[in-house]
Amino acid sequence: MQLERQQEDEIEIDLKDLFFELLAHWKLVLVSTLMVGAIAFVISKFIMIPQYQSTSALYVLTKSTSLTSLADIQMGTSLTNDYIVVVKGRPILEQVITNLGLEENYAALGSKISVNNPTNSRILEITVTDPDPARAKAIADELAKVASDYISLKMDQAAPTTIQNGYADGGPVSPNIMKNTAIGAIIGLLLAAAIVVVSYLLNDTIMTAEDVEKKLGMNFLGSLPEEVKEDDGDKNRRKKRKSAAAKKKSA
Repeated sequence: MQLERQQEDEIEIDLKDLFFELLAHWKLVLVSTLMVGAIAFVISKFIMIPQYQSTSALYVLTKSTSLTSLADIQMGTSLTNDYIVVVKGRPILEQVITNLGLEENYAALGSKISVNNPTNSRILEITVTDPDPARAKAIADELAKVASDYISLKMDQAAPTTIQNGYADGGPVSPNIMKNTAIGAIIGLLLAAAIVVVSYLLNDTIMTAEDVEKKLGMNFLGSLPEEVKEDDGDKNRRKKRKSAAAKKKSA
């Protein structure tokens, strides 16, 4: 019994009918796609603040002056992973804020910083994202300097060497106007399609004989013609009276 009830509650979806339903509302789908895509373009182009990135790089050394042994190489790789945590630590960030006279706190500054270690290397890439490209470079360079001094002083290790300073001549990394516009257009298309599909599924109006079989599960036996009113002769009588009156006037 429960299985039969579940089968009765299921909504049968005819993909062919659904396709033609979407095709019939192509104007709605098109307008929604263009409108949401245009909104995404305007927001990305005129409202969102462009963000710039600058990257400095440190080369990690061990305390040993010779890096030829396997143990030194493995230790250098392990230290690199430790330094990723150290560089974004509060002491270093607060020192950078003090040195550069920044107005933001360490948490806000930390959200702008990403530290990456390329695979199988002892290089730390410190990337700073900021609306001002010059400030992004200044923060990246100062982070590399402060981190190197901090590691040498607090961790009793050889100070990492700065092998790359940041750059301030790059283009904005975000927002990606084309990508955001495309995503907006797709969202608009899916939104319009969802509206059409939901209205199609909720529409239980009986329009044709096929609807009787699909929506009611009943066999269609036949149909009755529309009711036709019998002509009581009044119209013909009125026409005759009008034509006779017209003849009298003409005579």
